[in-house]
Amino acid sequence: MQAVFFLINAVVSFFCTLLLLRFMMQMARVSFAGQLGDFVVKLTNWAVKPLRRIVPGVAGVDWASLVAALWLQLMLAGLIISLSSVELGADALGTILMILMLAIRGLIRLAVYIMIGAIILQAVLSWVNPYSPVAPTVNQLVRPILDPIRRFMPLIAGIDLSPLVAILLLQVVLMFV
Repeated sequence: MQAVFFLINAVVSFFCTLLLLRFMMQMARVSFAGQLGDFVVKLTNWAVKPLRRIVPGVAGVDWASLVAALWLQLMLAGLIISLSSVELGADALGTILMILMLAIRGLIRLAVYIMIGAIILQAVLSWVNPYSPVAPTVNQLVRPILDPIRRFMPLIAGIDLSPLVAILLLQVVLMFV
């Protein structure tokens, strides 16, 4: 049973990551023309395209990808609650709120982990291969987080420490979520 739960969690987490990445790329106005964008779109269209009929895009953002990620997280949280040994009692509203809370918490944590991974990737690419085909996409994705930090933190001996500060701040966010 534990192996089945592990596999379900891994698959749901993979697709939630892709759906959140699609949403975040749209929010940051990242082009989907490259390999990463094409990969994300092709693996998430199965969920996003049908939802677009129900959930319209507003202000240039395709909210269907976020709704799809939330839906998957709700299903996973429901599975976790149903398989847990915790006595939930007859309080259906409390159970629904607990599932919703777990799903939203899972999405926030996943979004923070995506940003931490993207910042680390951007920092490594800037040292190793700044002209990589993925570099412009990653740079656009992390720019909304790093630019405000760069305004307050100057280069020190030509080294940009804003990724380190951003990762530390995101770790603090993880502590509270």
